[in-house]
Amino acid sequence: MNDPAASTPSGAGRAHPLMSIGEVLGQLRVDFPDVTISKLRFLEAEGLVEPQRTASGYRKYSWDDVARLRFVLSAQRDQYLPLRVIRAQLAEWDVSEEAAGRQRPTLVAVGPDGEVPGRGQPVESSQVRLDRADLVARSGVDESTLTELERLGLVVPDPPGWYDADALVIAAAVAGLAAYGFQPRHLRGYRTSADREVGLFAQLVAPLVRQSDPAARARAAETARELVALSQQLHAALVRVGLRSTLGR
Repeated sequence: MNDPAASTPSGAGRAHPLMSIGEVLGQLRVDFPDVTISKLRFLEAEGLVEPQRTASGYRKYSWDDVARLRFVLSAQRDQYLPLRVIRAQLAEWDVSEEAAGRQRPTLVAVGPDGEVPGRGQPVESSQVRLDRADLVARSGVDESTLTELERLGLVVPDPPGWYDADALVIAAAVAGLAAYGFQPRHLRGYRTSADREVGLFAQLVAPLVRQSDPAARARAAETARELVALSQQLHAALVRVGLRSTLGR
């Protein structure tokens, strides 16, 4: 995860002129091509960045603001962190910054249980596109296993045969489970459970998706992110509880 301090030129927060929202968009699109003005306004409405306003009401961003936006966008894209987690980390950063006399500490996104996602292995972007050979090489699954995962609907390539970051995550997880004796047929329950959650979550976000307002669509995406994160926490906790008796705890 990029440290905002590393994203901000030395002294830029004081000496560099403020930027318009269009100029900020140009800065961010180099690394985040899908970001939009509506997304920036949504993050402002969520209190993650507070640009200055001119007398006419136009937004003016500092380099510190751009650094915060880079952190938020990276945490969402690379770590899949929900906004509530990102907001808490930024709040801690702000307190630490004040205590250090405005000397910015290193800012690293961490997961809900305190882990640092991506450490010890490359962080995969949601924009990853892999062909079949790359997916096999990077995930550790063999060709026959990948074919079976596709048959079961656990991995679905995008036409004309590209695999995204989620396909890589699934295939790598299956390869890890295979080391403990798991076979693809054991994973049918995961697919069934996921489909049930998709149906439930889709009902919750569909009303927002149907709206033409870009802000509503941004909120739909964030709601989906929050639901996925909460579901992961719930599933992990239930499995831990279920294993306690086996582990004698």
